[in-house]
Amino acid sequence: MSNAMLLGPWIRRFLLEHLVGERNLSRNTQRSYRDTLALLIPFVSGKLHKRIDRLLITDAGSEHVRAFLADLEETRGCSVTTRNQRLAAIHAWAGFVGLHSPEHIVWSGELRCIPFKKASTQPVPYLEKKEMDALLNAPDQSRAQGCRDHALLLFLYNSGARADEAAQLLISDLDLAPSARDYSSVRIRGKGNKLRYCPLWPQTAQVLKSIIASRPVTERVFLNRRKQPITRFGIHGMVVRYAALVAKCVPSIATKRVSPHSIRHTTATHLLRAGVDINTIRAWLGHVSLDTTNIYAETDLDMKAKALACCEVNETARKKRWRDDAGLMAFLKSL
Repeated sequence: MSNAMLLGPWIRRFLLEHLVGERNLSRNTQRSYRDTLALLIPFVSGKLHKRIDRLLITDAGSEHVRAFLADLEETRGCSVTTRNQRLAAIHAWAGFVGLHSPEHIVWSGELRCIPFKKASTQPVPYLEKKEMDALLNAPDQSRAQGCRDHALLLFLYNSGARADEAAQLLISDLDLAPSARDYSSVRIRGKGNKLRYCPLWPQTAQVLKSIIASRPVTERVFLNRRKQPITRFGIHGMVVRYAALVAKCVPSIATKRVSPHSIRHTTATHLLRAGVDINTIRAWLGHVSLDTTNIYAETDLDMKAKALACCEVNETARKKRWRDDAGLMAFLKSL
C-alpha cells in the first residue's frame, strides 16, 4: 500500500508543510487545526476498528465526518460555533489533499460540501462601570500575587487585549513614560501576528512598573506563582475566580459570564459610551473589519436608552407643534 493512500502522511504534510511552511498561519490557528484532527482520527479509528497507522485517506469519508460533528455536539457538549470551527479545519485539510492528489478529488469534494450549521447570535457580554471597578479592586494588593492580579486585570481593561495577547506580552513591548505627564503605550501582537499599539493610562503604567522592576526585557510581563509565564488558561481562571468573589458584593455579576473576553467587550463598550470613534475602537481592539466592532453599538443598552429618550422628546415636541398648529387654524377660521 502506497503512502499516497494512507491517512498519516497526509496529516503530517498538512500540519507541517502546508500550515507552517506554505501558509505561515499563526500558532493558535495551527493548534486549532491540529486539535481538530487529533479528535477526528481516533473517532474514525474507533468506528472502523482499525489501527490509526493503517487508516486510509478515504476512511475519513463524509459519513464519518458528519457523525464526528454530531458527536461533538451531543457527546462532548460543544456549541454550534465550535462545531463549525472544527468543520472549517476539516474543509482546509480536504482542500489540501484534493489539490495535491487528483485521485482524491471526489473524496475532497464530498467533505467540502458538508455545510456549516447556522448558529444563533448571542448578545455580547460586558460589565457596567461599577461592576468593572469592583472586579479591579478585588485582588489583595498588600500581597505580591494580588498586585500582579490587579495589574493584569487593569491591563486587560485598559488595552482590551485578548487573554493570549496578554500572556505573550514581553517587557520589551512596554513603552512606559517616566512621568504621568507623558504618554505610555504597549505593542500587542494580535491574531495573525499583526501588531497594534495601544495607549496606557498613567495608573496602568504605574502598576506595570512595579511588577517588572529589575527584570530582563526579554521576560514575559505576567508570571505565575512559580515565576513562569502565565498562560491564557491561567488568566481565564484568575478572572473567573475574582468574578465569583465580587459576585458576593455585587449580585449583578453573578448573572453574567465573566471572562477575559468579556473584559475586552467591556473596554469597547465603555470607549463607545465615552464618545470614541468606532474606527478608533476597531484599531484599538485589532479588528480587521469594522463590522466586528459595530456589534458593540448594537449591544449597548445604555446608548439605546438614550436614543429612545431622544425619540420620546421628539415625539412630545411633534405633538406640541400639532396642537399649536390646530389652535392657529381655529383662530384664522374665526376671523
